[in-house]
Amino acid sequence: MPQPMKEPVAQKQQAKNIEGRITVRRIGGFAIIAAAVTLLSVLGVVAVYAQDKDKYSLKSPSGIAFSDFKGYEDWSVVSSARTDEVLKVIVANPAMIQAYKAGVPLNSQPFPDGAMIVKLQWKPKKSTEAQFAVDVPDVFSQAFVMEKDSKRFPKTGGWGYAVFNYEAASDKFTADPKSLSDCGNACHTAVKSKDYIFHPYQKR
Repeated sequence: MPQPMKEPVAQKQQAKNIEGRITVRRIGGFAIIAAAVTLLSVLGVVAVYAQDKDKYSLKSPSGIAFSDFKGYEDWSVVSSARTDEVLKVIVANPAMIQAYKAGVPLNSQPFPDGAMIVKLQWKPKKSTEAQFAVDVPDVFSQAFVMEKDSKRFPKTGGWGYAVFNYEAASDKFTADPKSLSDCGNACHTAVKSKDYIFHPYQKR
């Protein structure tokens, strides 16, 4: 007959068994946490994709598609501006940035077809964190877009214009119903000599 375990050996074995169960529980817990984090990440990506899909399905009344400007969120900054009511950041696609750096429009050359520029607008607010008085962006409100296509927009210097409004409460973009392809041409005619573009590429 096998001899019964001595008490210290039995205690050690029991401790190992408990430790083993704790380890399994920890691994299981980590696996659950990892799965939850992965799921949340996937859901976040799906939500962003769905939002972008809705946004980029929009077209202005004149047929300018918001999808033409896909990726504008990461385009290079050209300049900035502000009024009492609005903070503005102007960004442009790589084709337009390349033209800017080549001297357009100061060299009297026009921007090429395919150039695109977007004016992003926020309502301002006073910073509660800065140690000095400064206005910072608060609620995003609008994307004013321009694209160069001489064949599509021959009557407005080759530029098409559109406005896409953003509603923070619903987190949705909508095409401005009054936004025709020449909606901004009346204002931009003032800078016809600069190929209808107000903002130069600012030194940085």
